Amino acid sequence: MSEANTPDDDERPEDADEVGRKPRKKLPFWLELPLLVAVALVLTIVIQSFVARVFVIPSESMEATLHGCPGCYGDRVLVDKLVYDFTDPEPGEVVVFHRPDTWNRSEFHADRSDNGFVRWLQGIGAKFGLAAPDEDDVVKRIVAVGGQTVRCCDERNRVLVDDKPLDEPYIHFEAEGDQQDAFQPVSVPPGMLFVMGDNRNNSGDSRIQGGGGAAGLVPVDNVIGKARVIILPPSRWQGVGDHDPQSALSAPAWQAGIPAGLGVAAAWPTLWLGRRLRGLLDGKGTR
Repeated sequence: MSEANTPDDDERPEDADEVGRKPRKKLPFWLELPLLVAVALVLTIVIQSFVARVFVIPSESMEATLHGCPGCYGDRVLVDKLVYDFTDPEPGEVVVFHRPDTWNRSEFHADRSDNGFVRWLQGIGAKFGLAAPDEDDVVKRIVAVGGQTVRCCDERNRVLVDDKPLDEPYIHFEAEGDQQDAFQPVSVPPGMLFVMGDNRNNSGDSRIQGGGGAAGLVPVDNVIGKARVIILPPSRWQGVGDHDPQSALSAPAWQAGIPAGLGVAAAWPTLWLGRRLRGLLDGKGTR
């Protein structure tokens, strides 16, 4: 075939993908923009519903771990909604949950407009961390889980679980010398949680809700997710600690005295030796 029969490249349509196909037309901006916004909104709703959600901390009950106060710009916290599909809630974890029916006190009042449409917008904003949450969404720290008994206090004013004192470095008191209030032993049934606020004397939690006792417990099924990180304001960017108050005191003294980095360093030669032995055994088996 002669070169004269080959069409010049300059004569081909610039936007054509193949010979014979018409170039694709781009959507006008006034149609493309709302489409992009709609897609982004759908993705955000799916993520907020099934993966993670941003919550506003509305009260000071979790100070100083989480900042919040009625009517102020509280911390915005990213809550992991998937973790408890694979594991159970553990002591020390900060969780967001739906307020149980037995709880008779709310720590804050959601300022909602009397206008129905504005109130609807406020509800949508709450789901995206742009407005105060619903009064039925609560954030606390897990102190005891099913099968344990919790009470307060020992001679050093510490909470005890199964008669062992807890190590709680996160406790916050408004004034120096404050003591947390005593309460009678509470046995936590399977599937329930005993929760408390870090601002120990300014928290409506399992100790007092519904009169305390069994009425103050939180069903595991009510848990929305685990607080992972503070995302707003920027000055507060940090993870939300989940120090286990029970394991710290139950660990053997020799183990507690080992620096964390030493355990990581020791793991490498152990792993290397294990692989070498496995390789020798496998090689011996193939001979």
